Amino acid sequence: MKQAVAPPTDGPRAAVAMSRRKCLIGSGLALVACAVPPSAAAASPDLRDSPQLHEALSRFVGGAVVREGRVEFDLAELVENGNAVPVTVSVASPMSDSDHVVAIALFAGRNPLPEVAEFKLGPRAGRARIATRIRLSTSQRVIAAARLSDGTVWTRTVDVLVTLAACIEE
Repeated sequence: MKQAVAPPTDGPRAAVAMSRRKCLIGSGLALVACAVPPSAAAASPDLRDSPQLHEALSRFVGGAVVREGRVEFDLAELVENGNAVPVTVSVASPMSDSDHVVAIALFAGRNPLPEVAEFKLGPRAGRARIATRIRLSTSQRVIAAARLSDGTVWTRTVDVLVTLAACIEE
């Protein structure tokens, strides 16, 4: 019988960085932390920040300064099936003629096409809220962005762990 050994708190083995995500084991009843050596993380490119994602965000933003906040993003951080992921986005806005949300967009950098959806709104929408289902190809960062009538862009980001991937190209 092997004896359990506590992980070291200093030295080279302690350099293993803990991932922010939890890995799902078996039926989802047991969660364990996944360890990723810092050298491996630094060596592999971060696919979340693909050139296609930057290009899609740039088109939506149109040169405005991007700020974090004002966007409420309801998206589960652990998704069992990436084929139909429920998403709700709402933006704090009075939706008046002079101050309203012009567009809300969703981006997923690891999808084959990072521009997932864009919704056009106007002051007659009543409230700035959309609800839909999206496909996620794998675990990734999902970004919700809202462009307001004053030219500002507000965002919110959620890291999503997908256990069964969708929209995979072969």
